[in-house]
Amino acid sequence: MENFDTRLLKRLYLPPAGSHKGQNGKLLVIGGSHLFHAASLWALTIASRIVDMVFYSSVPENNQVITEAKREFRNGIIVPRDDLEDYIKEADCVVLGPGMLRIDKSKVKSRKSKAQIKNQKLQEINALEDEGEQTYYLTKYLLEKYPEKKWVIDAGALQMMELEWLRPLKGMVVLTPHVGEFEVLRSKINPSTKLRTGDQRSKTQIKNKKLEEQVEIFAKDYNCIILLKGREDVVCSPDKCIRVAGGNAGMTKGGTGDVLAGLVGAFACKNDLWLSAIAASYINKKAGDSLFEKVGYYFNASDLVDEIPRVMKELIIEN
Repeated sequence: MENFDTRLLKRLYLPPAGSHKGQNGKLLVIGGSHLFHAASLWALTIASRIVDMVFYSSVPENNQVITEAKREFRNGIIVPRDDLEDYIKEADCVVLGPGMLRIDKSKVKSRKSKAQIKNQKLQEINALEDEGEQTYYLTKYLLEKYPEKKWVIDAGALQMMELEWLRPLKGMVVLTPHVGEFEVLRSKINPSTKLRTGDQRSKTQIKNKKLEEQVEIFAKDYNCIILLKGREDVVCSPDKCIRVAGGNAGMTKGGTGDVLAGLVGAFACKNDLWLSAIAASYINKKAGDSLFEKVGYYFNASDLVDEIPRVMKELIIEN
């Protein structure tokens, strides 16, 4: 497994002189809940520093919270959930999951069986009272209906999704789990799953591999890109893996992963998903290291959002 090569940063898209509003990327962030307000705010705030337009959609209560904080993303548009699909079509990439609630999926399946909920319409999903149940069905609905879209799946949506939803996406997806979330994904593997090689692999065989090898196997089997967050990030596509070192214990604070998801999504608007994932991982860690030099471990996700543009200027423009 190779280490990140900083020369790759030179491949990132830079807005050309004379470009107009909207030409340099449009990102949709779907996230938040009545309980978690800040998670999706961090994702959309960092994205607003990079792309021309950020669309944001959450539950009504959280939409109001973000509206009041709109000075943080002046080019942003608050999107009611019932109007979501119009903006999915317009966006270059969608970040799905920061701050969305989770529920025990056995309860989802039990309720589905009992109530015979079909959830074939977006309005029907939005009307569900349980936000964890809503996360499950909204994620399913969107991924199945828009397989050609670029997706960054994080947090609540990541934990609620079924693995079979990944296969129709044809590699147009980045998953951003930490180690605990990756274990949840791994636990969902069907022992009889047929791989692209035509072989079969049991959960036990995968579990007995080193963590990096597990990520590599998973990315290949499910035709996706995985950005595994940790002391060293491991980023794997179906064809290659890169290790990204850096960062510090200050980045264990809540919200730093949401910043990373927003950064991946922002890059993905104008770059391929592989470059977006590895570049975001590296820049996020470098920003954390830069903050450590200034204040030690004593910084938060909002500080990281402010530091990333400075690091990007140094790494991408000035070098």
